Amino acid sequence: MLCLMSKDVQRAMIPRKGAVMKWSVLAGSLGTIALAVLSAQAADLTPREIYEQTSPAVVMVMGYADGGGKGSGGTGSIIQSDGLVLTNAHVVLEEQTGKPFPRLSVFLKPSRVTGESKSDLSRMVRAKVVAYSQPLDLALLKLDGVTESLPVVDVSESGRARIGDRVVAIGHPEQGGLWTLTTGVISAEVDNFNGVRGKHVFQTETGLNRGNSGGPLLDGEGHMVGVNTAIARVASDGLAITSISFSLKSSVATQWLRDQGVAIRGGRGTPLPTGQVQPSTEQPPSQSVQPQVKPVSPPQPDLSLKQTMKPDVAQPVPARPYNLDQLISDRAKAEADLDSMMSEMRGRMKGR
Repeated sequence: MLCLMSKDVQRAMIPRKGAVMKWSVLAGSLGTIALAVLSAQAADLTPREIYEQTSPAVVMVMGYADGGGKGSGGTGSIIQSDGLVLTNAHVVLEEQTGKPFPRLSVFLKPSRVTGESKSDLSRMVRAKVVAYSQPLDLALLKLDGVTESLPVVDVSESGRARIGDRVVAIGHPEQGGLWTLTTGVISAEVDNFNGVRGKHVFQTETGLNRGNSGGPLLDGEGHMVGVNTAIARVASDGLAITSISFSLKSSVATQWLRDQGVAIRGGRGTPLPTGQVQPSTEQPPSQSVQPQVKPVSPPQPDLSLKQTMKPDVAQPVPARPYNLDQLISDRAKAEADLDSMMSEMRGRMKGR
């Protein structure tokens, strides 16, 4: 092919050495930026990937008094592979006494959730309360008899979560299924929630209901950024409220855990060093566990904003996938039967 340009034009089109170097540097910088953007985009998981990665470390927590009857139920996150579980205090404390239920059962997730309570809740272990804070609505449980390493929920090591960030929740909402996944975004941030100093929360429109209490709010990488704590459903004048729920920030929970001497795994699978996450204000003191608990009639589990909201308006509902009251009654009966059987066996052994 013939070139029809003059020699001057051809010389003008030949790039100088310095220009080539500047262009190379610019191209390299743009490439680095592009790779960084792609890496950031690749870090976000789909809700399905988050669920598959994290749900095995999410548990169902059930507390009840001796003799059964009504109790309390909620969700928890395994934060140490030896069986430490983080949940809400109101899930494991009797409302009238403010002390732990004498009986706590924790259910590990089956390989597949079918909607049949008998199979879905077949992996039961007993637990005890190690520490709790009513002001922060946090409780730390220890599973009994753990002989294998359990999966854990990684906790976000910083306050990176911002308004508009995508989040998901895993829990056991009443009227819904066990190990339910819901999605949404962070809607707002509230410091000193309900007048409690140091209780900083995210507001989210992620679907939360009673039974989600104590469960994890997870970011796009599947790391816990909050502990689901409260919902608003009915205003003081009876007007229905939708998509207003609250999750205690992971920075608050992390600092409280450190105060209990507990080190947890961060977003990159490494322990979070002391002082890495600091709440912006002073924390209220935590309570130690009282060893003797007098059984009382336990309250109906509630995740509503008791200080500012009226209770949810009761409405007729269809048959639900799981009935918390029935589960508690069945669990208490099974415990009573087991205790009776053990007492009988001990009596026979003494008689030999």
